Amino acid sequence: MADTAYPRPQLVREHWQSLNGQWKFTFDNEKKYRHPSDPIEWTQNIEVPYAPEAAASGICDRGFHRACWYQREFDIKPEGGRVLLHFGAVDYSARVWVNGFLVTEHEGGHISFHADITHALGEGSHHTVTVYVEDDPHDLAKPRGKQDWQLEPHSIWYPRTTGIWQTVWLERVPHTYIQKLRWTPHFEGFEIGCETFIEGAVEEDLTIEVKIRHSNKKLADDRYKIIGGEAHRKIGLSDPGIDDSRNELLWSPEHPTLLDAEILLWHKGQVLDKVKSYTALRAVNINRDRFMLNGRPYQLRLVLDQGYWPETLLTAPSDDALRRDVELAKAMGFNGVRKHQKIEDPRYLYWADRLGLLVWEEMPSSYRFSPLAIRRMVKEWTEVIERDYSHPCVIVWVPFNESWGVPNLTSTQAHRNAVEALYHLTRTLDSTRPVIGNDGWEASATDLLGIHDYEPDPERLQARYGGSANTQELFDRRRPGGRILTLDGYPHRGQPIILTEFGGIAYRKKPEAGVSEIWGYSEADSDGQFHEAYRKLLEVVNETPMFSGFCYTQFADTYQEANGLLTADRSPKLPLEQIYAATLNIKPNAKKRYGV
Repeated sequence: MADTAYPRPQLVREHWQSLNGQWKFTFDNEKKYRHPSDPIEWTQNIEVPYAPEAAASGICDRGFHRACWYQREFDIKPEGGRVLLHFGAVDYSARVWVNGFLVTEHEGGHISFHADITHALGEGSHHTVTVYVEDDPHDLAKPRGKQDWQLEPHSIWYPRTTGIWQTVWLERVPHTYIQKLRWTPHFEGFEIGCETFIEGAVEEDLTIEVKIRHSNKKLADDRYKIIGGEAHRKIGLSDPGIDDSRNELLWSPEHPTLLDAEILLWHKGQVLDKVKSYTALRAVNINRDRFMLNGRPYQLRLVLDQGYWPETLLTAPSDDALRRDVELAKAMGFNGVRKHQKIEDPRYLYWADRLGLLVWEEMPSSYRFSPLAIRRMVKEWTEVIERDYSHPCVIVWVPFNESWGVPNLTSTQAHRNAVEALYHLTRTLDSTRPVIGNDGWEASATDLLGIHDYEPDPERLQARYGGSANTQELFDRRRPGGRILTLDGYPHRGQPIILTEFGGIAYRKKPEAGVSEIWGYSEADSDGQFHEAYRKLLEVVNETPMFSGFCYTQFADTYQEANGLLTADRSPKLPLEQIYAATLNIKPNAKKRYGV
């Protein structure tokens, strides 16, 4: 994003500098250059952080490009301490030089990374950063999500994203500093787990002070000794002794209570480092066939959100745009989103935390199975979980979707092993959240049973899943998308059933520039027809006891997929009040119980 919103909202420092803006740029399809000292011919300028395929980048080239180079100058004065260079995301593999010194290499197109560049800065204040990116557009063995491998977007795939597509920024830190925080809510004990990780030269006599406040009321002010560069503690909060569902300290979409935190690193009476953060007290778990939030059954009302914009592709045009997407989802009656085939910018998660919106995180798929593809996925997925672990809005992890990348689950043991391994790895890295091994069908190891069913007829949907439906028959015989719902040896064990994709009603209110195809699972021709079709589908899924929740497809039109509740520019296709009432199944003559 071109604005100056702080890129890492759960570990905030005062001294930082955005490097978004104009960079020199060139494609290097023949890979002619190897080092910044080579005579690189800079053919264009690009507006970072927008990908060269995006119109907002100033380039808008959607051809096939295997490699590219970036370069810009920046100023930072040597004032002691260390300087870190951060990249929000670079697709797919990157090498970074500062003043000709290689400072880092990273592989994985959807996750943040950084480098300590202090040694490369020398004594001067004027410096040059150069970035080389490789991103083979035809490589189907890398996590690529919805990025098309064909020249023109087709079916449910969209324009590619090459190179830098999230904020680039500098941060000044002390020689010894707080490198990472992890927050873990412990709902039953009314405690917050705080893990602090220290980087730097000083190893002895370090203590960490953690201050937690809520609405200017101090909840904790504790100090802990750093041992081996780390401190791991549970911070007890005062339980007010009332029913937990009414406790003002609990976080939920209806009451998104955040606890503000300040963390200070001390050494012999001197503050070395200070950061601001936040956390929340909330719990998500499964109790038989129900999804539970804060110890109570909670009906999930999700909308599938792919996070694309017409002029900026995967990159949000601004921080305000991210906030507006959260606000729009809530205004349409949803309490959560399923971020589909995209690892979203941390600023989106910040607004979901702040405003109260549940988020399912789903790993972007590769489309070819191989040991290389699985190694890539494991590496990047591990980094995703580590980065977003502390966000209270994140409630479910989804490593696979619709058997993409593991297409032969019914017949090939290695494919089944991959899903089960990623499920157990995810549960190992984060034991506090449910995991869906493979969403949609062909489930094996999973905490929730997600079903994708785009049946457009509400009566058939009702007959399939409604009050008289037999779950045993459903799992034995029904095959949405032509796929069995659970693999042999993995019968339904009573997990919550969620209709995680349905609807997909295509309705194009106005032409979209550069998009001629209209794609969806069913179509509507007028506002009235669109409203009635949506209302009837939502009536069925809201009133079906079998479902512990649902996820409607989708939030906004995405290129040829015209099945959004909003247009691509986020204009509602119907009045928000109508969408809201239909989403919550509020009858026309019923007394209004919820406010928009």
